[in-house]
Amino acid sequence: MSPHHALRRCLLALAGSFALAAPGLALAQAKLKVAGIYTVPFEQQWVSRIHKALNAAQARGEIEYKASENVANADYERVMREYATGGNMLIVGEVFGVEAAGRKVAKDFPKVAFLMGSSGKPQAPNFAVFDNYIQEPAYLSGMVAGGMTKSNRIGMVGGFPIPEVNRLMNAFMAGAKEVNPKVEFSVSFINSWFDPPKAKEAAIAMMDKGADVMYAERFGVSDAAKEKGKLAIGNVINTQDKYPDTVVASALWHMEPSIDRAIKLVKEGKFAAEDYGPYSMMKHKGSELAPLGTFEKKVPADVVAKMRAKEGAIIAGSFEVKVDDTQPKSTAK
Repeated sequence: MSPHHALRRCLLALAGSFALAAPGLALAQAKLKVAGIYTVPFEQQWVSRIHKALNAAQARGEIEYKASENVANADYERVMREYATGGNMLIVGEVFGVEAAGRKVAKDFPKVAFLMGSSGKPQAPNFAVFDNYIQEPAYLSGMVAGGMTKSNRIGMVGGFPIPEVNRLMNAFMAGAKEVNPKVEFSVSFINSWFDPPKAKEAAIAMMDKGADVMYAERFGVSDAAKEKGKLAIGNVINTQDKYPDTVVASALWHMEPSIDRAIKLVKEGKFAAEDYGPYSMMKHKGSELAPLGTFEKKVPADVVAKMRAKEGAIIAGSFEVKVDDTQPKSTAK
């Protein structure tokens, strides 16, 4: 054997033993594999914010991201297990309809981190929960709505009356009442996360009874308001570019603070079962009121001044928006 070949073999053997001795080094070089599992389409507003944050992390080169949309509740556990056995170290999704099954999977894969939209508590050691705690900008958007209604009647169409939806609607109602004590509300739930025709139908019924501002908690409501020449308040995403004469303001959710924190902790081996809800609040830049944009000059100046003062108080911590998870009820006759 030539000295050159002997040296080469020696170097290869050394490299092999080094790799065996330092598996962490190899892991550090590989991108973190992350999976997303959603029961609705990627474009559904709530899921779109999670998907956006994970895609941004992938674009920065921090993770390798794969996702499944429109996963039925009956299939959710199976898909979770497939991703957990496929080398994904962080799985993000929503278990509102499959709490027991989702938590069972997390128990079976203690080394995988799970960050799940949930109405329940975190489950040690690896099942963290989150939700869009955007009641603060919801309150501010309510103030705008209260100042814009001329009929003193606001319509509200929600998905399901679960705590995560209820708290936003209640905060919105409280904000509207602050600037306009005379305002009344029509409230209904379509019992779906994604059924724009049904949401549109419910919204039209409310406007036919006098509502002139609609709280668009679901897709379909802004379409109805546009058709009827009424106004809408957006939720989770800003759709004013699509409805420039309809959507006055929107409570925006930014999932980046939660996602970026989870990715960092998984990489550091420090991910734990905790509630990520607070990272959706304004002080963590997890939410904000969208710019008024096309309505900048149309919202009464005194209403804007009150709303901006309240926004400052929320960020400063001198005003706390009450978290009310009870189901909101109609007050309009």
